[in-house]
Amino acid sequence: MSKIILDCAAPSRRLFLKGLSALPLGLSAATSQAARLDRHPELHLGFRHTHTNERMHVAFRNRHGYIPPALERMNWLLRDFRTGESTRMDPKLYDMLHAISIACGGDTFEIISGYRSPQTNTMLRKTRGGGVAKRSLHMDGKAIDIRLVGVDTARVRDAAIALGAGGVGYYPDSDFVHIDTGTVRSWGPKAA
Repeated sequence: MSKIILDCAAPSRRLFLKGLSALPLGLSAATSQAARLDRHPELHLGFRHTHTNERMHVAFRNRHGYIPPALERMNWLLRDFRTGESTRMDPKLYDMLHAISIACGGDTFEIISGYRSPQTNTMLRKTRGGGVAKRSLHMDGKAIDIRLVGVDTARVRDAAIALGAGGVGYYPDSDFVHIDTGTVRSWGPKAA
């Protein structure tokens, strides 16, 4: 396992946004993270799955790109915990999570939902109604519902929206944020 490098210096909002300015222009997340990779050889993420209590801290990317064994481990962690099925999650989600953790200063993401099998999605639509999309990006491995330990979810929402890199849904009553790699859009209560 790789040595975990903690960067305790919180960058200013201006530097954070400057570093992410390439994302809305369609450039890869690798471009926006190049400066960080010059200073640190690996990018890390920490997770705790709220339904299984599984935990993971992993280096998912280095100067050469994504680290395949790390992606496989994260795909398994983000499986449909109800059915045990997993899929290949979109690695851009991990870049988004890393950028959010840098912006907010958090270390560990709590996973509420990652991949959802079609069966689970149908069951959730029947039991939860309008809050679950019929053609959810969770079923394509392109969405994740999260909290960031020690950080208000409204702040996580704001950081995710600032990325301009995909969909952001804010569910304050359930205390989580949905992010996906679909088209740029947002829903739920907005910042005051």
